[in-house]
Amino acid sequence: MTEASQPLLFFDTGVGGLSVFAKAREFLPQAPVIYAADYAGIPYGEKSEMEVATRVCALLGRLSERYRPRLAVIACNTASVIALAHVRAVLGIPIVGTVPAIKPASLATKTGVFGLLGTKATIRQPYVDRLEAEFAQGMTMLRHAAPELVAPAEAKMRGEVPDPAAFRSAMAGLLYQPQGDQIDTVVLGCTHFPLVETELAQAARDLGHVREIRFVDGAEGIAHRIVHLTEGQAWPEKPAPGLFVTTGASEQILAYRPALAEYGLTEFATL
Repeated sequence: MTEASQPLLFFDTGVGGLSVFAKAREFLPQAPVIYAADYAGIPYGEKSEMEVATRVCALLGRLSERYRPRLAVIACNTASVIALAHVRAVLGIPIVGTVPAIKPASLATKTGVFGLLGTKATIRQPYVDRLEAEFAQGMTMLRHAAPELVAPAEAKMRGEVPDPAAFRSAMAGLLYQPQGDQIDTVVLGCTHFPLVETELAQAARDLGHVREIRFVDGAEGIAHRIVHLTEGQAWPEKPAPGLFVTTGASEQILAYRPALAEYGLTEFATL
């Protein structure tokens, strides 16, 4: 029996998962929420698959024991494509993963050429190959690993102004490939990347790309999935303040607090 006070748990390496978290809060504003950031383990995109799977399973296990969530969202593409099956095998609650929005991109593109920006670990996964084979037959999906976008996204959430060079480098990695001039849609295959969508759009223009680019991510689909999985469950009449949990030192997140407060995350703890 689910209790009204049981929270939704969102998990990511840093604050990238806020792009997913925000959409879920739009759909379920009354839900108690916990957002957990693994700052002690960031970045996942440079780790081996075994390291990521082991770490994610262990941390979500500890978080589940401590906070008893009704549902957990792995709001990280890298962790999801590597560890989702492992986590589902060991935890007794619904687990929602985050995977690149290849299907929506294939439906959105008018030219039949779209891009995928992600971490190195994400874009090389067989899972991504299967999504491309299933939803993008007869189309061209150009991939580019852009781990250099994570740091600017984090910096932006600390109130800093990121260096535009990182955004130009990421977009050039897609647009300068063969057929890159035909790209009209880009999948943001890391939850950090929607936080800097405006900067990526500007970078494309700076590079002389003449087509208007539509950026797509999986946040809305995930929110719909959460609503479906919690249908009929009780919620508090008045939601509690959101809790932000970090695996790193508490001092690390001081600069993020003003931005986190805008998302309703006003209480803090360490794991």
